This record gives sequence, structure tokens and C-alpha cells, in this order.
Amino acid sequence: MSNPQEDKRAIQALVSWDVAKRVASRVNSSGNELSPMKLRVLQEDFTELTAQAEELVAKETGLVSLSGNARARVTDRNGWVSANVSSFQRLMGPLAEKVAQQSPSSRFLGVSRAASGLQVGAILGWMSTRVLGQYDLLLVEDENPEDQDIVYYVGPNVVSLEERFALPPRQFRLWLALHEVTHRAQFTGVPWTRNYFQSLVEAGITGITPDPTQFMDIIKRLLSDLKEGKNPFAASGILGVIASEEQRSVFDKIQAFMSLLEGHGDVTMDRAGKLNIPDAERFSRILRQRRKNAGGITKLMMQIIGMEAKLNQYAAGERFIYEVESVAGKETMSKVWESSDNVPTLAEIAEPKLWLERVGNLAAV
Repeated sequence: MSNPQEDKRAIQALVSWDVAKRVASRVNSSGNELSPMKLRVLQEDFTELTAQAEELVAKETGLVSLSGNARARVTDRNGWVSANVSSFQRLMGPLAEKVAQQSPSSRFLGVSRAASGLQVGAILGWMSTRVLGQYDLLLVEDENPEDQDIVYYVGPNVVSLEERFALPPRQFRLWLALHEVTHRAQFTGVPWTRNYFQSLVEAGITGITPDPTQFMDIIKRLLSDLKEGKNPFAASGILGVIASEEQRSVFDKIQAFMSLLEGHGDVTMDRAGKLNIPDAERFSRILRQRRKNAGGITKLMMQIIGMEAKLNQYAAGERFIYEVESVAGKETMSKVWESSDNVPTLAEIAEPKLWLERVGNLAAV
């Protein structure tokens, strides 16, 4: 059994999380301040609207959380960064054990913690300026239960978007809550989903070999893609670049599952929104355009960290759900929640008829 203190020291040997937080705070500082009154109103609104969203999601999907009522937490950008740092530290446990077993003279351990912290901080700082809401599902441990199973809303980003497009706040906040609460229902209303997803993520991380010689292979792949005119980051970000063949197989499963979850989140948000939120269609157009219009350094950053691939998952997952339902109905689509064996593959996301043949028993589709 691993020693938590040793794991913590090993993790710190990989990344200086203090540096990461400081860098993130510098990157996201512009427009990060909200008055105490605005924060209080946001918290009151999201507490009420998250509860309302839960009822609407349950009615639309039939998924009801087995973990009690959702808890909403409005945070600033640095609060969002801190929450994600906690999740990353937990997820890096398996890799940390490998590092801890290595010689102190290892070249891998010689990589600058400060440099790693700077890179992670720059990415988290940039992402914290764009995220509106997030259901934190990865932080699962015995310590600090009050900071787990939280639906986060990044207050400054929400208010900025509302003001920029003159959005009616209560409507827009309920609409945002629908998406995040749908994700919570997926992970706390279906018994197998959380363990399935975490096992995939941990398998991907465990498969990382802290061996500097592997970076030569990575450089060769990068150069080969660039020579052929390909963007090496477009499909799945930097993880797709550094992954081994075995890891890429795991990442394909993660990507397929996330396409299903994100597509289901958008479909639920749209359907429940149309029935309960007068301006829902306008909100949907604005956010889709926001995703589409990213350009320049923003687009490059999204590609590097895999965020553009994540945004593509929304559209692919939606298409999959709508096509399955149009051919075989919602009852057949609901089979996806019965077992992890029914999760579509990437090929099935692209061609739903393959999933229908395998799971829906519709060989003639």
C-alpha cells in the first residue's frame, strides 16, 4: 500500500502546484473581480436554480441522483483553478508512485518543477477565463467531503457573458445549471458511470512511462505530422501526441464516452430549456457561436490542451443521440445507461447504425 505522504512528495516532484496557482492568478487576473453583493446574488440564484434544474433534468431524462441534492458553489477564477489542482493531484497519484520509485538522479526527476508549474498554471489560468460551469467528478477521497460532488459556477465569466450579450440573468443561469446538473445526474444517477470513467482516466495516466527516451519518439511523431501538413494537436490535444499506442486506445474510449456525455448534456439542456426558458434558443446560438469563433492564439491553445476536441464532442454526441432516436426511439437510446458495455465506440459515434446493430439489435438499419 502506498504512503500518502510519499505520494504527495512525489507529486510535488513533478509539478510545483504553488507556482501553477500563482501563474494562473496572473493569467486570469483581468476581469476576475466581482463585488461581494454580486457574488452573494449569484450564489443565491444558483442555489435556487440548480435545485430547479435538477427537477427539470429528472423529468426530461429519468436520471435521478443517488447522492442527494446537488450543491451549487459560485467561485472566482482562482477558486476554479484550486478545485482543478486538487483533482489533478489526486489523479497523478499512480504516476507519482512510479516517480517515487525512481532514483533521485533520474533525468525525469531533474525536470524543473517550477517550469512544469508555469506551464500548468498558464493553461489553467487561460481555461479559467472561459469556463462558465463545471461539475467536479474526479475528486473522490475520504478527506474534505464538503469540497466534493460540487457543481461550480465561475461568477466573473457568467456575469461577463450576461453583460456582453444583455442576457436575462435568471433565465441564463437556469439554462447553465441544466447542463451541469445533467452531468451530475449522469455520474450520480447511473451506478457504473463514475467508476468506469475514473478507471479509464487512471489507466491512461498509469500507462505514462516516466522515461525521457520516449520524448524522442514524440518529437519524431510531431515532425512527421507537421511534414505531412497535419496539425498534431487537432484531434486530441497534447495527450494524444504524447500517448503510446496502448494509451491512445484508452483515450479513444474516454473521447467516445465524453462525446456521449457532452452530447447528452446539450440535448437535455436544449429540450428542457425550450419548455421552461423563453430565451433558451438564443442562449444556445450564442454559446455555439462563441465556441466556433475562437481564433488565433485562443484556437491554438484550445487545440494544444484538447479543448477543441472536447467542443467537437458536443456536436458528435448530439448527432449520435438524435440519429439513434430518429431510427429506434428514446427507449433504445436509453440502453446506453444500462451498462458500460453499451457505451458507443468512436466509430459508433461517427456511424450510429453500428451501435444500433450491436446494442439495439437492428441489423437492417
